[in-house]
Amino acid sequence: MATKKKATAKTAEDFLSAYMMHCLEEGKAPASVYAFTKYVGAEESDFYALFGSLEALDRAVWVSFFDQTLARVEKGAGFEAYTPRDKWLSFFYTFFELLTLNRSYVLMALQGGGMPLERLEKLSGLRKKILGLQEEWAPEMQSDMGERFSQASSKVVSEGLWLQLLFLMRFWMKDESRGFEKTDMAIEKSVQTFFDLADTAPVERLVDFGKFLFREHFATRV
Repeated sequence: MATKKKATAKTAEDFLSAYMMHCLEEGKAPASVYAFTKYVGAEESDFYALFGSLEALDRAVWVSFFDQTLARVEKGAGFEAYTPRDKWLSFFYTFFELLTLNRSYVLMALQGGGMPLERLEKLSGLRKKILGLQEEWAPEMQSDMGERFSQASSKVVSEGLWLQLLFLMRFWMKDESRGFEKTDMAIEKSVQTFFDLADTAPVERLVDFGKFLFREHFATRV
């Protein structure tokens, strides 16, 4: 008698894709790991080998968006010669291109959060990635700005960029322009302003700029 062939174990990417599809089809996250693995056709042990909980999987979606974005950006022609300003412009443009490809999921995931973006725990992994990327690119900013940058905490710049990303996400969620051209303009203007301040003002002004965007565009809930 032939034995039943064991199903191929699911990869992290398989679970991420299935999770997003479940959310779109059902209009909500899975009720439990058991229900989700049944939906996927996987063993719970396969899931727990990769993720500790559904909440961890939820956070991993946003980390995946970051990782995909950075991989695309770094493959761009001439990327190594980019200035920090151009690197962040490229990153933000590419990140929102990816969000647009997944807009239905993103809107459902964020609008269903019931709280402002900056308080959504699911974005915590994305925040760590953004702060870590700025730390990686910080030496180039220090080279451009000299002693004035070295006297300031790199964390200040990182937090300013994180606030800027939140502002742009909020803007994009409400953007109804064709091809999201207004979001492209917002990316261009906000990043240019951020680095203009970095070139001409004390680094702490970058966070003041981020707080201004926050007050102007996060006054209401998502």
